[in-house]
Amino acid sequence: MATSHHHDAELHEHEHVHVTHYHRPDEDVTHLMATHAHEHNHPALSHTHEPHQNPDKEHPREAHIHDHTSPAKSPG
Repeated sequence: MATSHHHDAELHEHEHVHVTHYHRPDEDVTHLMATHAHEHNHPALSHTHEPHQNPDKEHPREAHIHDHTSPAKSPG
């Protein structure tokens, strides 16, 4: 059952994966993958979702947006 809950702001580091579609005329599209790790933040958040069974394992797999110019600073 989905529950509403709050996450405090958090600053942490984990690996990020980026995929770029690379295309040259008359060639197939190639997927170029790059990984990097850097410190970034998650601002405080209240939301509702199904409970995680293993938050430490599941969180890094969730897609989220961060600012590469200032990854450890929340906008605003």
